[in-house]
Amino acid sequence: MVSKLDLYKIFCKVGKSESFSKAAKDLYMTQPAVSQAIMQLERELDTRLFIRTPKGVSLTNEGSLLFEYANSAINLIHVGEEKILEFKNLTTGELKIGVGDTISRYFLLPYLEAFHNRYPNIKFNIVNGTTLELCTILKSGGVDIAVCNFPIDDPTLELRPCIDIQDTFVYGERFKKILAKPLSLHELVKLPLIFLESKSNSRRYVEDFMISKGIKISPEFELGSHDLLLEFAKINLGIACVTREFSKEYLTKGLLHEVQLIEEIPKRSIGVCFLKSVPLSRASTKFVEIVENKNN
Repeated sequence: MVSKLDLYKIFCKVGKSESFSKAAKDLYMTQPAVSQAIMQLERELDTRLFIRTPKGVSLTNEGSLLFEYANSAINLIHVGEEKILEFKNLTTGELKIGVGDTISRYFLLPYLEAFHNRYPNIKFNIVNGTTLELCTILKSGGVDIAVCNFPIDDPTLELRPCIDIQDTFVYGERFKKILAKPLSLHELVKLPLIFLESKSNSRRYVEDFMISKGIKISPEFELGSHDLLLEFAKINLGIACVTREFSKEYLTKGLLHEVQLIEEIPKRSIGVCFLKSVPLSRASTKFVEIVENKNN
């Protein structure tokens, strides 16, 4: 059975070629099949669309009006199909990624570079926020994927851990004598502490671990960025809770020193998350593959 769309495709082809036989040849159809299709469309519209001439056919006034709209619609469909192919081939499109400033700087940049080198025509739209904020944005469709601090307790999200990270404490020269030997967490909390703000997933993870040990924290400073934690510790305002992997430059240069804890905080991870209920776009899929492959 010929669909309505097929009828309009045949109609447009006849309208352009002004010949049933030429249209049939272009469409790889028989001439009677083309004639039958036009007759079916004319019956459904109760309107004559073509007039037979010695050289072929010509559009009636009604046919010319219909051709203007139908031809535009068919062209738009072809453009849409081409755009779909471009998206499939990753020659156009946009990738919306949710990520925090710290993870973006210390983890994500090499993967953005690798993806851009491979698919230069895909545009990035980077949305910043905390892990909690990014999960909300992800579920509202504001981003395709989010790169976050784990753990995340949300059954609607698919979680792909990428790297393990270690939370630790660092200090400046002023505290060097006090912290010369290994310290318990109970001893540590008696010193001035610097933490991320309470809405941070990293802060909550460390705080929950310490609460499980019967230890309650009361930070001297609560800051909005990891870099500020390092800077505050460097000028001896307190002992900062930081991510070891993101503090290597300060530790290697001797600007800060790491507290030797008797009991280390368990490692956690950074990873990619996305909605289970929504299939990933091709660009998102390729980006996740690049991140996972580089960390395996």
